[in-house]
Amino acid sequence: MTALTEAQRAAALPAARALRAAQGRRVTARRVVPRQADTGRLPVVAGHGRRPWPAVLGDLAELVRAPAALSVPGDVIAGAAAAGTLNRRTPGLAAASVCLYWAGMAANDWADRELDAVERPERPIPSGRVSPRTALGLAAGLTAAGVGLAAWAGGRRGLATAVPLAATVWAYDVKAKNTAAGPAVMAACRGLDVLLGASTGRAAKAVPAALTVAAHTYTVTALSRREVSGADAKLPVATLAGTVAVAATAAGATRAKGWRAVLPVALAGWYLTHYGRTQARAAAQPDAARVRAAVGSGITCLPTLQGTLAARTGAGLTGLALAALAPLARCLVRRISAT
Repeated sequence: MTALTEAQRAAALPAARALRAAQGRRVTARRVVPRQADTGRLPVVAGHGRRPWPAVLGDLAELVRAPAALSVPGDVIAGAAAAGTLNRRTPGLAAASVCLYWAGMAANDWADRELDAVERPERPIPSGRVSPRTALGLAAGLTAAGVGLAAWAGGRRGLATAVPLAATVWAYDVKAKNTAAGPAVMAACRGLDVLLGASTGRAAKAVPAALTVAAHTYTVTALSRREVSGADAKLPVATLAGTVAVAATAAGATRAKGWRAVLPVALAGWYLTHYGRTQARAAAQPDAARVRAAVGSGITCLPTLQGTLAARTGAGLTGLALAALAPLARCLVRRISAT
């Protein structure tokens, strides 16, 4: 991560102020004792003393975007359902997936700590609530836990999928994120996550589901690159077209019969309605606040898409359970941001 120049900082400040004004938020800068911030111990904020553990845990939950993890187990479940291996190993693989997701979020904020100091000073690291050393250590520990859980639950094949998944997550955070390849690399992360769920069976059968989730992720990531500065109207229009294609693909041919055959279509319509609506609003007025809302919707609507994919394989009740996580995620992100 290269240091920001003074010119870059000056250019970023107006966008950051505009974002906070659009959100109706007021951020108060707090002075942090430098020696404490460098040690990785509990931060001591001037005038506040040592912070209680519940507050520290809340800061770590904000660091890893804890509510957004509700969008993660569905990747593994959709992959397992597609491969026909939805069994007792699936929860372990889902836990591995959550650990790797949280690791990526912590690594993301560690890598962006200097930029966030200008654009998002309220985030845990620039505000002094979490030190960079703590964030990096947490990211490394969660990565190790995720890979270990994948090996425990999925054996060699689970490990063989988890290692490239973890490597791709870190590559995105520290290198690819701010390049043209960023959305594609993030899409690859989600695609590999689906294949992690299929690693105990015939993974090739889960490739269509992995590509569908990857395509959705591409649209969310492309929008997220403009959630501070705002976008040209062409971007949300393009991602909305992609979302329509994703919904149509997810609701395609199904193995199910009876009411289960209708369920994928209904869930795909639900997914398209929620995510598509926020993108349409961003297209009409592509300012930072609306683009940011579309990004949040894309994250919290993912369980509905995963439920659609699971229901398409005949796992109707599993699909409904996954889709039910979407409104829960939307409630939780009102307390802790998913972006």
